[in-house]
Amino acid sequence: MKRLASYAALEKAASERILIIDGAMGTMIQRHKFQEADYRGARFKDWPRDVKGNNDLLVLTQPQVIQEIHEQYLAAGADIIETNTFNAQVISMADYGMEALSYEINLAAAKLARAAADKFDKLTPGQPRFVAGAVGPTNRTASISPQVNDPGFRNITFDELREAYAEQVRGLVKGGADVILIETIFDTLNAKAAGYATLDVFEELGIELPIMLSGTITDRSGRTLSGQTAEAFYYSLRHLKPFSIGLNCALGAELMRPYVAELAQVAECRISAYPNAGLPNAMGEYDETPDDMACKTEPWARDGLLNIIGGCCGSTPDHIAHIADHVKGYPPRPIPKRAPKMRLSGLEPFVAG
Repeated sequence: MKRLASYAALEKAASERILIIDGAMGTMIQRHKFQEADYRGARFKDWPRDVKGNNDLLVLTQPQVIQEIHEQYLAAGADIIETNTFNAQVISMADYGMEALSYEINLAAAKLARAAADKFDKLTPGQPRFVAGAVGPTNRTASISPQVNDPGFRNITFDELREAYAEQVRGLVKGGADVILIETIFDTLNAKAAGYATLDVFEELGIELPIMLSGTITDRSGRTLSGQTAEAFYYSLRHLKPFSIGLNCALGAELMRPYVAELAQVAECRISAYPNAGLPNAMGEYDETPDDMACKTEPWARDGLLNIIGGCCGSTPDHIAHIADHVKGYPPRPIPKRAPKMRLSGLEPFVAG
């Protein structure tokens, strides 16, 4: 399979500095206070279901707003911007009766991000910018029963997930994504389906892109929703040979640090982190200021834990600009060489010998 030129450019950039990934798309969209008519646009004005809240649809109905958000993050110093496709697969789109639009949305979203990145490549030729095709977890879980009285029940199969993800990844790649980012992973089996689908699409198209993986530790237990520790999570997915593995969402920087450090001790690839701007307040909003967030993540860079850093829920271009400024003087974490051993995982890791 052919590696695109952007693959080598991303590896070179990552070897030279800590890369900056963008912040929250949803937070920025909320600032526009879009109503039902804004989400519908002219094309979907007669759609039979409410579509307000379908942020991914905005790449079709409000494309100029989405591209502007990408450009704000690039201007703040982001090296990597994520496509507005967190829920853009048939499983999540079924909530709006828009399954048939999934491929189109991913294609359009990648093209918008690509246009923004290309614009900034010309403005700052010494700092290449990259588009990460965002692949979210869906609103289903392959590992956990949604029915408390029937622990063996599942409302999704592995193959259904794989097929949905394949369509999404195909659109992202054809739209110009440089990276596939499987993110906010709360169920490792879902992520395995996404990884399987991604490799299938690479083989189908005869190309290979970097794969970034980002999990979610849901609370202070230090585990994903499906029960794995950070180390076990990595061992479950290292067969994908990811460009990076890391954590995002759920926790603010202060609470996320020990789990990022745990990954940094064991991962034979780059480490990414994009925490929330603190924990949500009683109104569901995030209060951590850009300076607060930057001051809490700078020690991660100082201590050699990071290769990629950014923000998740509640973060804005101001947060990203502060983070970028605080980490710019630190070298990226070297990728360690680990002794060959059998490394297995269930909910806990197991290392033979």
